[in-house]
Amino acid sequence: MTPAERTAVPASTTPGRWTMVGRQLDYWLAVYRRTWKGTLVSSFLLPLLYVVSIGVLLGGFVDEGGAPLDGAPSYLAFVVPGMIAAQMMTIAVGETSWPVMSGIKWQKVYYGQLATPLSVPDVVLAQLAFVLVRLTVAAVVFLAVMAPFDVYADPWAPLLALPVLLLVGLAFACLGFGFTAGLRSDTTLTVAYRVAVVPMFLFSGAFFPVSQLPVVLEWAAMATPLWHGVHLTRMITTGTLEAAPTLVHLLYLGALVAVGYAWTVRRMTRKLVV
Repeated sequence: MTPAERTAVPASTTPGRWTMVGRQLDYWLAVYRRTWKGTLVSSFLLPLLYVVSIGVLLGGFVDEGGAPLDGAPSYLAFVVPGMIAAQMMTIAVGETSWPVMSGIKWQKVYYGQLATPLSVPDVVLAQLAFVLVRLTVAAVVFLAVMAPFDVYADPWAPLLALPVLLLVGLAFACLGFGFTAGLRSDTTLTVAYRVAVVPMFLFSGAFFPVSQLPVVLEWAAMATPLWHGVHLTRMITTGTLEAAPTLVHLLYLGALVAVGYAWTVRRMTRKLVV
């Protein structure tokens, strides 16, 4: 069905947008039920090993040295929110890089979806909804497993941190989706991981305060979405939440979601329809 034919279908016979999104979300969940075992190591085991090795074992030496930790009572309490936020970035980017390239170039799933009454926004929203499900499961498990380590200043901290972590992941998902949608080759994805994702993982405050960096690199780190997510999550888990920085972080991440979504729809439309 061409775009012109779809617009000719009476509105009364066309399901609403969220109905269409729900149907596509069901498709992505069905696919994931057949592949979820392949994500166990990357989504759960590796992050926990990072926390134990860096937060617990290495953290013991850091605590003995008396290093300043931005209000965190221990290095473990400092690194846990950073690791969770970084994991949200990793999952979001992973789900909107090669899977999106596959849907466009290799398996061409999106072409099949757009041959139905689905529109580009329906397709984009459905995949973002699936990514949000993945993020929610990973974040809930991670936050729950860390609870016995006594890294939360308040019992409600994990519940407050959860929507923030989802916002961080959604920001990266929207940006990653839009970036991949305009590519011709997956080679660029490999380069993007090396020059953008890995440096953000290492230098956005997850493992050490960015104030330890030279001034130029500190400002560069503070301009990244991950730093905003790490800092906001850490303020929540350590009980050092402040109104002004919180508002800045939320507005920054929310703006990235809005801009990234619009960018994704535009690039997907150019790639698949126009």
